[in-house]
Amino acid sequence: MPKNTRAQRKGSSKNIRTPSHRYDKEADFKDVEGEVVDIVHDPARSAPLAKVRLEEGEERFIVAPEGLETGDKIKCGISAPIEPGNRLKLAEIPEGVPIHSIETKPGEGGKLVRASGTYGSVKMHDVDKTVVELPSEKTKDLNPNCKATVGVVAGSGRKEKPFVKAGNKHKAMKARGKKYPTVSAVSMNPVDHPFGGSTKPGKPKTTKSTAPPGQKAGSFGAKSSGKRED
Repeated sequence: MPKNTRAQRKGSSKNIRTPSHRYDKEADFKDVEGEVVDIVHDPARSAPLAKVRLEEGEERFIVAPEGLETGDKIKCGISAPIEPGNRLKLAEIPEGVPIHSIETKPGEGGKLVRASGTYGSVKMHDVDKTVVELPSEKTKDLNPNCKATVGVVAGSGRKEKPFVKAGNKHKAMKARGKKYPTVSAVSMNPVDHPFGGSTKPGKPKTTKSTAPPGQKAGSFGAKSSGKRED
């Protein structure tokens, strides 16, 4: 008798982990001005957080850039110097300066470049747009009034140390609520996965959108697939 495929088993509630009860620190990706009082670890993020005490005594968390230390002052706006942790409009940031926590719309809060060790940079200023290069080396045209934080996100050496043991990898995946270990679909038998049993490369992975759950693997109802050629 055939058994459920992996795609069906992943939908079972027993495979769902919600470690959100450990994620008690909420980072602020908008303007924050104050003094850095501590650098802390957040299990929900790959980058460390900086605890900032505002003038009125309230404390908030921001993603910590490299070089930021306790006791440093964080500023925002036109008067802010080009130093790690300060937040300015893209129009006020010189070309080539590393930035992170970049807004896509003015006042929306940082949406781009927030992972550990990542940074973007301003490539060009124009009258009505600023061209920003992302870590993927792709460029994006943004409103010059969008804001970004100066500096490289801390924690750049996170992936340099190997896991060495499967137990270490298991603990890292468990902290993220991800299933581990997983087997490649093409290594399975046809009864276990729609991709299984194929010895020839190039088997199409596009599935119609009306397919039953056991067959839904790959690109669902894709109008096109593959890398787009510009």
